[in-house]
Amino acid sequence: MKDILKKVRKYEIEIRKFLNNSNQGDYNSIFKGSGLDFDDLRPYQYGDDHRSINWNITAKEDKIYTNTYKEDKEQSVFFLVDVSKSQHIGREENKINISKEITSVLTLSALNTNSQVGLICFSDQKELFIESKKGISHGYRIIKNLYDLKQKSNKTNLTSMVKFFMSTIKKKSLVIILSDFIDENYIKSLKSLSKSHDVICLHIYDDYEAKIPELGIIQVEEKENNFKKWVNTSSRSFQKMTNKFFDEKSNEIKKKMNSIGINYLKINSKENYIKNLIKLFKYRKNR
Repeated sequence: MKDILKKVRKYEIEIRKFLNNSNQGDYNSIFKGSGLDFDDLRPYQYGDDHRSINWNITAKEDKIYTNTYKEDKEQSVFFLVDVSKSQHIGREENKINISKEITSVLTLSALNTNSQVGLICFSDQKELFIESKKGISHGYRIIKNLYDLKQKSNKTNLTSMVKFFMSTIKKKSLVIILSDFIDENYIKSLKSLSKSHDVICLHIYDDYEAKIPELGIIQVEEKENNFKKWVNTSSRSFQKMTNKFFDEKSNEIKKKMNSIGINYLKINSKENYIKNLIKLFKYRKNR
């Protein structure tokens, strides 16, 4: 655990230094989302953001009215981490290890902005739930419980995870989902989630599953259902099928998530994810 914390602190400091030393604005803003709650109405003034116009009230009155907002000082950040069996694909730096590492890095980052941080680990059921709180000691508790967790179920159900979160957490939060998104029919639930919360999806994948080497006829296993089958991995049809599946699937996921206002980032478990996370934060702040 000491080695893990050392690495996590190093990456968190790296993110903080870059954003504070760049011209991208305050580091504290990266976890704030919109960071604003509706406060009041007032007549429109020249220079106001047209997106703040309240068209319902404007239609009833002779004047144009705009919404005013107040900053939400108690920002809540929740990490929803997929711990199903499909996340355990890859060698030493497999998907689940990278998911845990990123969650730990961003947990410390969020706590350093005085945000509240909570955690839900899920498979096709709730595996771990830690309510959102402030403080570095709370962050270390999250990290320890995350790394000590042994999931009970092998399967995935993203829809049930979203339903549990929405029924449990009512306050608007920044929700960061880490998963390989190997599941079906979950976009509708994510759309509902994005209407009430600010959502980021980090799609974790591994070359080991996306590019299966040509090894001839071997037995392959589908981990979540413990399903085994003999296949010819050297055949052209098999290689074409697997490459097409992973390429088209990720492009489809990205397109659907962008269409419902969700920030999406695909992360290779074998690559340095810090630069890609920084690009995402820069995009969010410029937005």
